[in-house]
Amino acid sequence: MKRLLFVVSLLFFCLSYSQEIRQQQRVWFAYTGQYKVSNRLGYHLEAQFRMDNELQYSKQNLFRMGAIYYLSATKSFTAGYVLINTFNDGFDDYFSENRAWEQYQHNHKWANAKNTIVHRFRLEQRWVEQRTKIDGSLITIGREYQNRFRYLNRNLFHLLNINKTNYEVYAVLQNELFLCIGNNKINKNFIDQNRFLLGLGVNYENTIRFELGYLNHYVTSSSVRDDMNHTVSIALIQNLDLTKH
Repeated sequence: MKRLLFVVSLLFFCLSYSQEIRQQQRVWFAYTGQYKVSNRLGYHLEAQFRMDNELQYSKQNLFRMGAIYYLSATKSFTAGYVLINTFNDGFDDYFSENRAWEQYQHNHKWANAKNTIVHRFRLEQRWVEQRTKIDGSLITIGREYQNRFRYLNRNLFHLLNINKTNYEVYAVLQNELFLCIGNNKINKNFIDQNRFLLGLGVNYENTIRFELGYLNHYVTSSSVRDDMNHTVSIALIQNLDLTKH
């Protein structure tokens, strides 16, 4: 799996220099919270603000919620709803997307439980707003539907513990591949996008994490040239077991 992660990442890196691709800079802020409320149940809350390089406005904002069913200490199933607003440069305005999602996640610790590998399989049902200008006015003409599959491989490598504290410093290496399923009008390519992340994180008692990294975000297009977004990723992650409080 690690070799596959490397090969996929190398492929998209090489693509960015083998053809004409628009290179851009971005800054992403993300908060993700998972809250366990019973032995089997929990909930998921997430907010992301994907900014331009100068932090003047949000190119895209995302709000995700879901219900978690814990199959075991290392396996879970989650389903929920997402609202996304994306800025369209041509219209100088946002269009919205409603999305349902389902995922299965498996966490595995290794190297004396110091390192962690995460496998996440996610299905998405997307309803994307279609807008156009008529007589100078921007109007909504409907929504296009798309099915999409995502696979995330996430690796956390223990580096060191900060003396006399409960803080751990670790490295992050992850890749997520997006695939379009079926007859889709939003993106006719089979590979929709790829996200490769390399970064560092600080973990406090396995309840809260802060991560800073470089995200290489490759986005394909069925109508215009592809995009390669060089992104600074800033993330705050909470995993709280409310049954212990």
